[in-house]
Amino acid sequence: MTAPHDRPTAAELVEAVREFLVNDVMATTDGRVQFHARVAANVLAMVERELESGDAHAAAHRARLEGLGFGDDVALVAAIRDGSLDDRWEEVFAVVRETVGDKLAVSNPSYAPPPDPHSLA
Repeated sequence: MTAPHDRPTAAELVEAVREFLVNDVMATTDGRVQFHARVAANVLAMVERELESGDAHAAAHRARLEGLGFGDDVALVAAIRDGSLDDRWEEVFAVVRETVGDKLAVSNPSYAPPPDPHSLA
């Protein structure tokens, strides 16, 4: 909950709409309407996950970038493209893997890779 707003929180509102779509709309429709309700419910589930973990993911991503010596993704991409990180491939791979894992944890957790046993996280 963010001041000055009271309950329900944004996360609670999103959850309520998602549950309505899943429990009421999808259960009583078929075809195109049911499909679009399912898509909307999946989108809302993604929003819920981002609201829940977005700040932690952002902080972890910043820390990973800083660990490589970069302030943002654009600088990292430029360094990868120009070859200046070729001697740090394992470090770069670990950062990219963790970032993709965070993205998948929000967009579709069933696709997220298992945790890296060698990760410092």
